[in-house]
Amino acid sequence: MLGTFLIGLREGLEAALVVGILLAYVNRIGRRDVAWRIWAGVALAIVVSLTVGAVLTFGAYGLSFQAQEIIGGTLSLLAVALVTWMVFWMLRTARGMRGALEGQLGDAIAGSGWGIVAVGFLSVGREGLETALFIWATTRSSGESPLVGLLAAVGGIVLAAALGWLIYRGLLRVNLARFFTWTGALLIVFAAGVVAYAIHDLQEAAVLPGPFAMAPEGASAFVQSWYGDAAWAFRIPHLIAPDGVLGSLLKGTIGFAPEMTKLELVGYVLYLVPTMALFLRRALRPKPAPRPTLVPQPAT
Repeated sequence: MLGTFLIGLREGLEAALVVGILLAYVNRIGRRDVAWRIWAGVALAIVVSLTVGAVLTFGAYGLSFQAQEIIGGTLSLLAVALVTWMVFWMLRTARGMRGALEGQLGDAIAGSGWGIVAVGFLSVGREGLETALFIWATTRSSGESPLVGLLAAVGGIVLAAALGWLIYRGLLRVNLARFFTWTGALLIVFAAGVVAYAIHDLQEAAVLPGPFAMAPEGASAFVQSWYGDAAWAFRIPHLIAPDGVLGSLLKGTIGFAPEMTKLELVGYVLYLVPTMALFLRRALRPKPAPRPTLVPQPAT
């Protein structure tokens, strides 16, 4: 629930800020008559995102177990890639986001009026699709009910909408740079857990070597160590119950499970360590000082 709540809060606040920038711009230029078209694009983006979430949740039930696991593992890796890209994109473009959005909306107003719907749809739809895919992957990896994950995400989105409205009305000031930095770091940790679970799915489908497949005939000792019982890194369900409070908390936050394979641990570490190091390096490096303005000296 924490993971889906956080993704709903972060993506919802980003979408709320985008909508606030667009509405403030049309108010500033005296074109409040086109505001409803922005809302039409936002509504269309919400419908598309909900449809994608429903297809992901219910669309694979008629497939075989192996096909479900292959689709689940592949889409989980896609969700990790999208969220990682989103975290670094927000870190890089947050400062110039207002100017870019106002430029797109200005071009849409100058051209076809229905282009405003497209601006609203594309600005919010990207966050919506990322949210739907990552909520699905996070809920699946934590073993929770899709309804529980959805309710937690909706709670985060509702809170984000309220915060966005307060910011838009000037009633609340939030250090957005710090907010997106901390939530970005937490999302990277959650995404590492999704990577491990995606590898587990692909191992169950016998796409990757693991405890659910036999080693090829004539394989070396090193290759055999990634198959069968030798593929497990540890199995401690007698110490931490998978369905207990501690087991659920660890799996839903940092992606730790009482039974993990060597390949899951390798994927977890290879994603988390370099991604987090690069993110913190970019997020915490000092901002360049503005260049001094040269004042021409009068001629002697």
